[in-house]
Amino acid sequence: MVHVLSSRTLLRPTDPERSRAFYGEQLGLAVYREFGTGPERGTVYFLGGGFLELSGRSDTPPSPAVRLWLQVEDVAAAHEELRAKGVRITRPPVREPWGLIEMWIADPDGTPIVLVEVPADHPLRFRPGI
Repeated sequence: MVHVLSSRTLLRPTDPERSRAFYGEQLGLAVYREFGTGPERGTVYFLGGGFLELSGRSDTPPSPAVRLWLQVEDVAAAHEELRAKGVRITRPPVREPWGLIEMWIADPDGTPIVLVEVPADHPLRFRPGI
Protein backbone atom coordinates (compact mmCIF):
# COMPACT_ATOMS: atom_id res chain seq x y z
CA MET A 1 0.00 0.00 0.00
CA VAL A 2 1.20 3.49 -0.79
CA HIS A 3 1.51 5.59 2.35
CA VAL A 4 0.22 9.03 1.29
CA LEU A 5 1.60 11.85 3.43
CA SER A 6 -0.05 14.76 1.65
CA SER A 7 -2.01 15.48 -1.51
CA ARG A 8 -2.84 18.34 -3.79
CA THR A 9 -4.77 19.09 -6.92
CA LEU A 10 -2.78 20.89 -9.63
CA LEU A 11 -4.42 23.42 -11.95
CA ARG A 12 -2.70 25.18 -14.84
CA PRO A 13 -4.86 28.29 -15.35
CA THR A 14 -5.08 30.23 -18.59
CA ASP A 15 -4.63 33.47 -16.60
CA PRO A 16 -2.75 32.82 -13.33
CA GLU A 17 -3.35 36.29 -11.85
CA ARG A 18 -7.09 36.08 -12.49
CA SER A 19 -7.21 32.60 -10.93
CA ARG A 20 -5.20 33.72 -7.89
CA ALA A 21 -7.68 36.58 -7.39
CA PHE A 22 -10.58 34.11 -7.63
CA TYR A 23 -9.23 31.44 -5.26
CA GLY A 24 -7.49 33.82 -2.85
CA GLU A 25 -9.76 36.85 -2.76
CA GLN A 26 -13.20 35.71 -3.89
CA LEU A 27 -13.20 32.21 -2.36
CA GLY A 28 -10.93 33.36 0.47
CA LEU A 29 -8.68 30.27 0.49
CA ALA A 30 -5.67 30.62 2.78
CA VAL A 31 -2.22 30.41 1.17
CA TYR A 32 -0.09 27.44 2.23
CA ARG A 33 2.97 28.53 0.25
CA GLU A 34 4.13 30.40 -2.82
CA PHE A 35 7.10 29.66 -5.04
CA GLY A 36 8.79 31.22 -8.05
CA THR A 37 8.43 34.81 -9.17
CA GLY A 38 6.42 36.84 -11.60
CA PRO A 39 2.87 36.43 -12.85
CA GLU A 40 3.21 32.68 -13.37
CA ARG A 41 4.54 31.97 -9.86
CA GLY A 42 3.01 29.03 -8.03
CA THR A 43 0.52 29.44 -5.21
CA VAL A 44 -0.65 26.55 -3.04
CA TYR A 45 -3.89 26.98 -1.07
CA PHE A 46 -5.22 25.00 1.87
CA LEU A 47 -8.24 22.85 0.97
CA GLY A 48 -9.23 21.30 4.27
CA GLY A 49 -7.30 18.01 4.30
CA GLY A 50 -5.57 18.69 0.98
CA PHE A 51 -4.13 21.47 -1.13
CA LEU A 52 -4.86 23.26 -4.41
CA GLU A 53 -1.83 24.36 -6.42
CA LEU A 54 -2.06 26.96 -9.18
CA SER A 55 1.17 27.01 -11.14
CA GLY A 56 2.32 27.57 -14.67
CA ARG A 57 0.00 28.52 -17.46
CA SER A 58 -2.09 26.62 -19.98
CA ASP A 59 -3.20 27.76 -23.42
CA THR A 60 -6.52 25.98 -22.93
CA PRO A 61 -8.89 25.62 -19.96
CA PRO A 62 -8.79 22.36 -17.97
CA SER A 63 -10.85 19.42 -19.16
CA PRO A 64 -14.51 19.55 -18.09
CA ALA A 65 -13.80 16.23 -16.39
CA VAL A 66 -11.80 18.14 -13.73
CA ARG A 67 -14.01 19.17 -10.81
CA LEU A 68 -13.36 20.31 -7.25
CA TRP A 69 -15.49 19.11 -4.30
CA LEU A 70 -15.28 21.40 -1.27
CA GLN A 71 -17.16 20.67 1.93
CA VAL A 72 -18.31 23.78 3.79
CA GLU A 73 -20.14 24.24 7.06
CA ASP A 74 -23.05 26.31 5.68
CA VAL A 75 -23.82 26.34 1.95
CA ALA A 76 -26.52 29.04 2.30
CA ALA A 77 -24.03 31.41 3.95
CA ALA A 78 -21.42 30.58 1.30
CA HIS A 79 -24.01 31.30 -1.41
CA GLU A 80 -24.73 34.77 -0.04
CA GLU A 81 -21.05 35.61 0.49
CA LEU A 82 -19.92 34.42 -2.93
CA ARG A 83 -22.86 36.05 -4.74
CA ALA A 84 -21.95 39.36 -3.05
CA LYS A 85 -18.36 38.94 -4.28
CA GLY A 86 -19.49 38.40 -7.87
CA VAL A 87 -18.63 34.70 -8.11
CA ARG A 88 -20.38 32.97 -11.01
CA ILE A 89 -22.91 30.63 -9.38
CA THR A 90 -23.96 27.99 -11.87
CA ARG A 91 -26.52 26.38 -9.56
CA PRO A 92 -27.82 27.68 -6.22
CA PRO A 93 -27.99 25.43 -3.14
CA VAL A 94 -30.21 22.35 -3.55
CA ARG A 95 -30.79 19.39 -1.24
CA GLU A 96 -29.93 16.40 -3.41
CA PRO A 97 -31.86 13.10 -3.32
CA TRP A 98 -28.81 11.58 -1.56
CA GLY A 99 -29.22 14.12 1.28
CA LEU A 100 -26.30 16.49 0.71
CA ILE A 101 -26.87 20.19 0.08
CA GLU A 102 -24.88 21.21 -3.01
CA MET A 103 -24.19 24.49 -4.76
CA TRP A 104 -22.17 24.74 -7.96
CA ILE A 105 -19.83 27.55 -8.98
CA ALA A 106 -17.09 27.83 -11.60
CA ASP A 107 -13.60 29.26 -11.51
CA PRO A 108 -12.48 31.77 -14.18
CA ASP A 109 -11.50 28.95 -16.57
CA GLY A 110 -14.87 27.25 -16.08
CA THR A 111 -13.60 24.49 -13.75
CA PRO A 112 -16.73 23.26 -11.92
CA ILE A 113 -16.59 23.54 -8.13
CA VAL A 114 -19.24 21.96 -5.93
CA LEU A 115 -19.68 23.36 -2.43
CA VAL A 116 -21.23 20.69 -0.23
CA GLU A 117 -22.89 20.86 3.17
CA VAL A 118 -23.31 17.59 5.03
CA PRO A 119 -26.45 17.97 7.20
CA ALA A 120 -26.27 16.76 10.80
CA ASP A 121 -28.66 13.87 10.08
CA HIS A 122 -26.78 12.62 6.98
CA PRO A 123 -25.21 9.11 7.06
CA LEU A 124 -21.78 10.63 6.35
CA ARG A 125 -21.88 11.99 9.89
CA PHE A 126 -22.97 8.68 11.45
CA ARG A 127 -20.29 6.60 13.16
CA PRO A 128 -21.52 3.35 14.67
CA GLY A 129 -20.42 2.91 18.29
CA ILE A 130 -19.64 6.57 18.90
